[in-house]
Amino acid sequence: MRIDWNAERELLVPNLNGGRGQVAARLCPLDCGKALWSRLPAGASIGEHRHETSTDVNFVLAGRGRAVTDGVPEPLAPGVCHVCKKGSTHAIENTGEEDLVLLTVV
Repeated sequence: MRIDWNAERELLVPNLNGGRGQVAARLCPLDCGKALWSRLPAGASIGEHRHETSTDVNFVLAGRGRAVTDGVPEPLAPGVCHVCKKGSTHAIENTGEEDLVLLTVV
């Protein structure tokens, strides 16, 4: 299966999970879950939330940020993979000056 993120419609989600600013997201449903391409502008964040039924795997494609998983901060940079395991909580914020771009598989 090939996903062309450029062909997927971008949705703007304000205050995602109680976070700051708005997140741009493109969604592709999969048989086993979903894949998301997301962009957090400078200062934007995804608020803390729990993954009750799935593990969330986030690959950082561009930008700088920080994830907080079960209260533990983790720096994010290109080439880093952040995983929030099923049952855990996490939040993600853009701490840099350019967009934080993530590819997420749930």
